[in-house]
Amino acid sequence: METGYRKFARQEVLYPLFRGVDTLKGIGGRLSKIIGKRIGDYVIDLTRHAPHSLIRRHLRENLAVIKDGEVVTLLLTPTRHDRPADRNSRRPTRVFCDHDGGQVELVFFHAKGDYLARALPLNQPRYVSGRAEWYQQKLQIAHPDYITATLEEIPKNEPIYALTAGLTAKPLNKAIAAALDLVPSLPEWIDADIKTRFGWEDWDVAMRALHRPTQEAELHPEHPIRMRLAYDELLANQLALAMVRVSSTQGKGRVFAGAGELRQKLLDTIPFALTQAQTRVIGEISADQTTEKRMLRLLQGDVGSGKTLVAVMAMLNVVESGAQAAIIAPTEILARQHHDSISKMLEPLGIKPCLLVGRMKAKETREAHSAIAEGGARVIIGTHALIAEKTQFHDLGLVVIDEQHRFGVRQRLILGDKGSAVDVLAMTATPIPRSLAMTAYGDLDNSILDEKPAGRAPITTTAMPIARIDDVVARLRQTASPTQKVYWVCPLIEESDKIDVAAAEARFTELSASLPALNPRLLHGRMKSDAREDAMHAFRHGTTHLLVATSLIEVGVDIPEASIMIIESAERFGLAQLHQLRGRVGRGGAQSSCVLLYRAPLGEVARARLAIMRESNDGFRIATEDMRLRGPGEVLGEKQSGDPEFMLANLAYHEDLLSLAHNQAQDIIKTDSTLTAEQHQAQRILMALFERDRAVAYLAGG
Repeated sequence: METGYRKFARQEVLYPLFRGVDTLKGIGGRLSKIIGKRIGDYVIDLTRHAPHSLIRRHLRENLAVIKDGEVVTLLLTPTRHDRPADRNSRRPTRVFCDHDGGQVELVFFHAKGDYLARALPLNQPRYVSGRAEWYQQKLQIAHPDYITATLEEIPKNEPIYALTAGLTAKPLNKAIAAALDLVPSLPEWIDADIKTRFGWEDWDVAMRALHRPTQEAELHPEHPIRMRLAYDELLANQLALAMVRVSSTQGKGRVFAGAGELRQKLLDTIPFALTQAQTRVIGEISADQTTEKRMLRLLQGDVGSGKTLVAVMAMLNVVESGAQAAIIAPTEILARQHHDSISKMLEPLGIKPCLLVGRMKAKETREAHSAIAEGGARVIIGTHALIAEKTQFHDLGLVVIDEQHRFGVRQRLILGDKGSAVDVLAMTATPIPRSLAMTAYGDLDNSILDEKPAGRAPITTTAMPIARIDDVVARLRQTASPTQKVYWVCPLIEESDKIDVAAAEARFTELSASLPALNPRLLHGRMKSDAREDAMHAFRHGTTHLLVATSLIEVGVDIPEASIMIIESAERFGLAQLHQLRGRVGRGGAQSSCVLLYRAPLGEVARARLAIMRESNDGFRIATEDMRLRGPGEVLGEKQSGDPEFMLANLAYHEDLLSLAHNQAQDIIKTDSTLTAEQHQAQRILMALFERDRAVAYLAGG
């Protein structure tokens, strides 16, 4: 199968699109580096940099109806230049102009040399376009965008693009225009009936139209031009996922059909009954395990829905069949917690799980590697250390990937290659909307835990400005008790561990002075492993009642006595992350609460996030709203190799197109799993256009 993938080569018709940006006329080395960092290195990247708004520069004749701040184009005749005598003066140069409807002033700060004399010669008509402002009943335009001798040189409808430091509109517009000149005509890869149904243009026509809008409606994701280009990207994504799926499941899987004695013994020892959802999902997983089809299943469950127990039941079925089962977690804290909790579950069964994490003593690591390789370790729990080449399994039958969004696709596949036809169960406590699950996993089988164990009360959530932080501290001082534990999550300032840690340390110092009775402890990712474990142990076992932490505690930390969560600068977190943090409380019998401290004023998106958090404890609704507010690229968490990052598609608007693309991709791959048939030349070009061909070869090669 891999050979078929690697036959993919960039077709000659696409060569112009994959030229470097620096080969375009007028784009030098400095500008190409800026474009490369913000947009991309190739011509194709410029064509996909879609405009976000539109400026209409139609010629205006009546000055009286021009609104303050409106962009206009006027035919003006300069009559006088008023330039300050002192070149260092802060006073601007003014050019007074006649217009059929009155007078207009053009204002320039720091005009250089004879530029204005050349651009605006006296008594010579010029077309001027820019933002007009009324000042003391006079119409002014400061630093016009265009000054030309002919009207044709000024675009009537000018697309506006996202810019970055060092990149201004004019050179970017010229670069995009040059890129569009290189767009070729390509064979059609969309099913004819789909294209006809929506009235879509050919790809090259749509790509040029994307950058030449004439009305605001053309900027909307549901306009036919944008829908067609979004469909191209979704189809390429679905083809790639379908091909990888075929590669991952080809050949027979393994049958794990234990007698069920270990699972029944576990159920007899736990002090609660399974939920109906847990029973249903355990049945779905067992059905996979007892067939010769290799299991590739995604287990979704809201915080506190009992995913770990479901995973342990699947692992016991494998162990009872004579093979090994492993669970990998994204952090050492979560791996150690899994080890503690699963060890307690399995102790009555006479099974001792093996732990393998990066920060272990050399002797412990050697002993773990030996037990895993020789088969003495039947249940293994660890972090990325399980992926390392030196970690060899005796007979791995199942790998459970906890918080799967923290692992790239390549890492997930490496784990699946650690044994023979290894079953894969990926778990997430961040519920994923169906459309996003399809773009990330294609046809991955999906199980959902949609109910929580009995006795879990909803968490009361409030939001208040951080100016009231003293009230929160005072309330904690009044309500503190030996049975109550509190999380205080410090602000996520930016993507910098050092800055986040500094904020956490500063807040810890203040709270230690204000709340000494709670014996606060500090926890962040830059602490040594022993120090982190010591802080967690103190919080879990009672000597500490207040844990001041960064978002390191976002996933998996399970301390039933914790009943209060305070999240500082909550407006800086995404909805999914806020929901995960809130899920650290409400795990015991006590009524729990979450306080969202925000810094005013709030933007529209931040206000919407906090409102949803106050209204709902439903992770699936929150995940859907998160995608709508932030876009799909961030909902899964950390952006990893292989996770969906779309340039043209917007799942909040294009979910119906995703289903169409999925169905078309499935129809194609059923008959030609390597896309090597002659009739699928257009689809091969599509894959290369979005570089999904290289992703498939990379993933199939392991």
